[in-house]
Amino acid sequence: MATTLDKSVITCDMEGVIETFSPGAQAMFGYSNEETIGKLRVSAFSPGEVVLQNLPGWLATAVKDGEWVGETNFIRKNGERFGARIRITPTFKGGQQVGFCGVTEELETPVSIPIKSSTKFISWLVITRAPFLSAALTPCFIGLAYAAGIADPPVAINWFLASLTMLGVALLHLASNVFNDYFDVKSGTDQANTKYFVQYSGGSRAIELGLIDLKGTFKVASVLAMIAFGIGLYLTSTVGTGVLTIGLTGLALGFFYTAPPLRLVARHGLGEITIGMAFGPLITMGMYYVLTGTMNWDAFLFGIPTGLLTTNILLINQVPDTEGDAKTGKNHLVVTFGYAMAPVFYAIFLLGALGVTVWLAMEHQKPLLYGVAAIGAIWGGWIVKYMRENIDKRTLVKGNVATIQLQVLFAILFALAMIF
Repeated sequence: MATTLDKSVITCDMEGVIETFSPGAQAMFGYSNEETIGKLRVSAFSPGEVVLQNLPGWLATAVKDGEWVGETNFIRKNGERFGARIRITPTFKGGQQVGFCGVTEELETPVSIPIKSSTKFISWLVITRAPFLSAALTPCFIGLAYAAGIADPPVAINWFLASLTMLGVALLHLASNVFNDYFDVKSGTDQANTKYFVQYSGGSRAIELGLIDLKGTFKVASVLAMIAFGIGLYLTSTVGTGVLTIGLTGLALGFFYTAPPLRLVARHGLGEITIGMAFGPLITMGMYYVLTGTMNWDAFLFGIPTGLLTTNILLINQVPDTEGDAKTGKNHLVVTFGYAMAPVFYAIFLLGALGVTVWLAMEHQKPLLYGVAAIGAIWGGWIVKYMRENIDKRTLVKGNVATIQLQVLFAILFALAMIF
């Protein structure tokens, strides 16, 4: 039977950021108070797959029953894994839960923790940030809607080519995500950023969780890009060279968003504009080109509203990351102009999206687009107000979620309004 060797006590807030780190914890994990308090999250001490698979359930049990006690594996600063028994309890202040406390006793041997195949699949979703694919796929739908509902004469949809295009766009997006993580870690940006919102800002944190190493991220991103390039070559042979022109432009914009020497994200707003164009009009025009073999700038214009709303996703996600980003020269709009200006820029991009939508409704006599603009104005207006009230609070995350929802709903309704 395993015997305990040592004990540590760690407390954290509701997001896992370490608040206290006992001498026993320092001896057990090999970190100092200066390295951990307010800088690391408790997930840094656990294998990433264990965090994804088990931690949410452990915390839920601790809240429900007052504690969770069990055995798991941890990782020291030097990379050594060891088994431990841990007791997790919720912590309270003024009758309200403010975090968790973990009391850990080291065991003589590591613990066997089976990892489910579903957890391995989720790990790849985390590494590639696949849940954000809506930003790339919704402009594809708008491009299809333009071809079927706006173009004169209407274009018969070749669903095989359209599906290949969506797959290629998705792969380019995933490749860009992983390349961005690679360069953010290499530049020290992720390490400097300790105030990110889990799942919404600060990158995937896949390397921090140990799901993949730095070299592996570059390999994965390169493979994704090469598969997309292969699809592009096939579409080029079938449709025309414009496919490669648009595809390589999109890949370059995504790659150099964080990659030197351009590092567009550090150029005081150029990165935000670049992403808005790459995840909107470039895709809608590209989809139309695949279906017809011709460039159409009207199709480009129809991608601007959703592209600007995607820019707002990027903008609001920058807010919690600003302090860390500033330390490594990631001079995006919020770093450049300050927190107070973030809602202003958000409103500008929102008004741009709504203004173009209204103009397109008038130009093409699509009255349903007025309704889409009205929904965007109400929802987006609420987010701007919420940002102003919570710009320096952790509750801002509600605005991050609402911004993603707005982009998806607006794009879907926009596409439907183009057809009917």
